[in-house]
Amino acid sequence: MANRFRNQSRDGRSTPNGAHVPVLLREVLDHLQPAAGKVIADVTLGHGGHTRAIIDRMAGTGTMIVMDLDGSELARTLEELPATGTKLISSQGNFAGLPQVLGEHGLLGVDGLLADLGVSSMQIDDADRGFSYRRDGPLDMRMDRSRGETAREILAKIDENTLAESMIELADEPRARHLARAIVAARQTTPFFSTTQLANFCEEALAPPGTSWRLRQGQAWVTHPAARLFQTLRLLVNREISNLKHLLRTMPDVLAPGGTACIISFHSGEDRLIKQAFKDGLRTGQYDAISEEPMVPTDYEKKGNPRSRSAKLRWARKPANLEPET
Repeated sequence: MANRFRNQSRDGRSTPNGAHVPVLLREVLDHLQPAAGKVIADVTLGHGGHTRAIIDRMAGTGTMIVMDLDGSELARTLEELPATGTKLISSQGNFAGLPQVLGEHGLLGVDGLLADLGVSSMQIDDADRGFSYRRDGPLDMRMDRSRGETAREILAKIDENTLAESMIELADEPRARHLARAIVAARQTTPFFSTTQLANFCEEALAPPGTSWRLRQGQAWVTHPAARLFQTLRLLVNREISNLKHLLRTMPDVLAPGGTACIISFHSGEDRLIKQAFKDGLRTGQYDAISEEPMVPTDYEKKGNPRSRSAKLRWARKPANLEPET
């Protein structure tokens, strides 16, 4: 199939191709407070925008831990990180594996932890990865392409109710049951194999009778009919919710006394989990301070980086002085 949409936006509102703009960077730095001698972990390295800014403030000292499930993205970014005196520890794997990385390197905890959930701009812009409904490519969506089922394989066998419930829980899709029913019926005769094929199907399935989604693009921001389905499939393919839950459970143990964690999420399902985990941690004394409300991008940031528009940052701080266990 000809890649008609490769390397171009279908609506012109996305961040320019190849560009990487770290989301909520000022807010991350304000709360992690990287400084000389600290141990900081960026467990979702991506293209390294946050990491570069953190390393700049560590004055050539301390330890920077970087992790990413995407091996090719990790290798590419490591080559581009500046050489400083800061010790760099890298690991390909999910952020839920941070405790193991700390143990392997004899580290008791981190002073700061950053998790920027979701998919990076570089992955979105690579049509062959299949993350974007705006670019024609295979329905893959695996962050680690060496293992696991692809989005195409999951979409070919998932039952209607599970698909609908997943779109409701993971993406707040208001017409989840209608779309799930249409997909399951259509795949019996025509399997879904490409991103644009699925995106075009969603446009036809969800557009009101006699109208076209494309005719509405000149108005205020309109969510593409395929956006929430693509988000759901990506989360299912990479088991992101279960990995986030594991990270939230282990986070109080991997933070050093006085350490702070910052998590950036991009949809309400993730944000609800983070909010509840931080509230529970505050109630039980695992944290002594948390963000009362999520921090969101300013209008200026959203204008310069449209992909930041749904970002929410929450932070939690571990008590500096813990009572010794008896």
